[in-house]
Amino acid sequence: MSTFKDHFSTSSDRYAAYRPAYPAALFEWLSSQCGERDSAWDCATGSGQAALGLSPYFRQVVATDASAEQIRHAEGHPNIDYRVASAEASGLADHSMDLVTVAQAAHWFDLPRFYAEAMRVLKPGGIVVLWGYGRMVLPERMDAPFQHFYAETVGPYWPPERTLIDDAYRSLEFPFAEIQALAFNIEIEWTLPRLMDYLSTWSAVKRYQAEQGNNPLPALMAELQPSWGNPDTALHLQWPLFLRAGHFA
Repeated sequence: MSTFKDHFSTSSDRYAAYRPAYPAALFEWLSSQCGERDSAWDCATGSGQAALGLSPYFRQVVATDASAEQIRHAEGHPNIDYRVASAEASGLADHSMDLVTVAQAAHWFDLPRFYAEAMRVLKPGGIVVLWGYGRMVLPERMDAPFQHFYAETVGPYWPPERTLIDDAYRSLEFPFAEIQALAFNIEIEWTLPRLMDYLSTWSAVKRYQAEQGNNPLPALMAELQPSWGNPDTALHLQWPLFLRAGHFA
């Protein structure tokens, strides 16, 4: 039975356009942990942000997602093989992967079944890495209203799995020999409308709109704009990433 919880297919085009890219230093570090750089599996690839980051470092990246719509909007690349498949049943060959990555998605999985699948497809000594990012911290006086929006306005509309993101995956079972990861941040320069575009991809915002019949983002934008200044001015924003990385014996 499928355990796939599809929160994103209905806005796959916006997800592909507005989600942030991961830092190149992350993928350089990931590749440095692998004994071989032949094949990597990016599981729950969404629209392919992590797969694209892996592509310079591995001969082949197999990028799977349970959502055909997400795969349809993924950015193509010569050494990325996009496939529709679940996290728990990838269809990959036994002991064929040097690296398995999951970006901002492990909290949706049936984790025991995914871990069994990862162990099946990894080569001995292969690496599993789960990572994600929570709420960004906005500069100065803008952070308090942003925190209120996150926790109070749309807070009740987050799926229960969001608590694992807020906990930075610390409470996730992780049956691998853990590797101490470096610290990485997503660094972007965004205008205020671009920030709103990103927030429109939040599952909690979409659920709020569906249940309340109105969009909560214009009110937040109006609240942030006095401190932001010209909304078309790009500000430097940052998210810390959190990682769980480990070896498969």
